[in-house]
Amino acid sequence: MSDEDTNETPESESVEVDEVDSSPIAGIGTLVFGKWDASEVTCEDPGLAPYVNLKTVGTPHSGGRHANAWMGKSKLSVVERFINGLMRDGRNGGKKQYAAKSFEQALDVIHDRTGENPLQVLVDAITQAAPMEEITRIKFGAVSQPKAVDSAPSRRLDVSLRNLCKGSISATFKTTRTLKDGIINELMKAKDGDVASFAVAKKEEVQRIASSAR
Repeated sequence: MSDEDTNETPESESVEVDEVDSSPIAGIGTLVFGKWDASEVTCEDPGLAPYVNLKTVGTPHSGGRHANAWMGKSKLSVVERFINGLMRDGRNGGKKQYAAKSFEQALDVIHDRTGENPLQVLVDAITQAAPMEEITRIKFGAVSQPKAVDSAPSRRLDVSLRNLCKGSISATFKTTRTLKDGIINELMKAKDGDVASFAVAKKEEVQRIASSAR
């Protein structure tokens, strides 16, 4: 056998490598519910913008790790805060999986109707429902009178989320509407500043009372 025959090596076989699926998974990645990109959402209200937290990764469930921290709610996503607000006292109390699923389905329907990022609709609804001023009571001796005061940005966000959640839940009472339908109805009206929205109506009422108490 010649040296040339001994030095021959087998031809390299081509190996097919499967493509890695880079799509986001719930709990992994940067998309809310694995669908919606929060990085492209903007807040037109400069006062609320620093307080609107959309740093949700996957399914918005933090397990209450911010509950006992000072101003821990500022580190909590507004998506999870909205879902937590849907679990008010009553028939929805403690049903976070039901509230999260209803909210996710509502975002899907809003996207189909508007063709835009539903998280942008949520932020617009929060902006429209946040009161600019409220009233407090000041006591002079035995006389107590209302006085208009400016609302802090953090409180504006709290009140807006609370009223949006209340409006979503109240839309399901004595009707065949589900919680998903209530969320859609409330957010779609609130983002346009429609007074038919529970949250926007509450905002207008509070600001009207405050303007008369200046």
